[in-house]
Amino acid sequence: MSCIEWPIKDCYVVENLQVIDFLLIFVGNMTIRKATQNDLDVVLSLIQCGREKMIASGNTGQWTEGYPPQTQLESDIEKGNCYLISTDDNRAIATFAFIKGVDPTYLKIEGEGWLNEEPYGTIHRVASAPGTRGIMAMVVDYCFKEVDNIRIDTHKDNIPMQRALERLAFRYCGVIHLANGDPRVAFQKKR
Repeated sequence: MSCIEWPIKDCYVVENLQVIDFLLIFVGNMTIRKATQNDLDVVLSLIQCGREKMIASGNTGQWTEGYPPQTQLESDIEKGNCYLISTDDNRAIATFAFIKGVDPTYLKIEGEGWLNEEPYGTIHRVASAPGTRGIMAMVVDYCFKEVDNIRIDTHKDNIPMQRALERLAFRYCGVIHLANGDPRVAFQKKR
C-alpha cells in the first residue's frame, strides 16, 4: 500500500478550525467521521504514511511492517472506533482510533500512575498524510466531546507524538506494557 491521499464523503464538518503548530496555521473546514469498510484502503494508505513518517523521524521500532495489522483496522472500523479526518476540499489527511472504556494494557502501569481511575477513552493508531501537522489538537478536541479523560501511549522513540502531547498539556504517567510485553510511555489528560 502506498502513501497517497484519498477523497472521502459524508463527514461531520468542523467549521473555521484553527490548528496552530509552530509556524503552520490552517484555517478552514475540517471534517471528522467514522470510517466504514469502504474506507479501508484510505485507512491503510494513511497508516502507511504514518509508518513512513515514524521511520523518517528515527522511530523504527513502533510500527514495524505489518503493524497495525489489517485485521485490527477492520475491527476498529466494524466497532465504530476508526475515524477519518479530511480537508474542506475532501482530501483524507489523517486517521485515528478512539475507544471508550477500559484498555486492558492500561490496568498495570509502572511509575507515577494514572491521574485518576475515572472513565476514559483511549486514542490509538494516529496517522497522517505527508505535510500535515497539528492533527493531534483536533483529535483531542474531538475526543473530549465524548469523555472527560483521555489516555494515550506511544513508543519511547516517537518524539513527535510526545512533543504534541506535551503541547496539549497531557501528563506523563508512566510505562505500560502491550500484550506482547513491549513497553510504551503513557500519558493522560483530564478535561
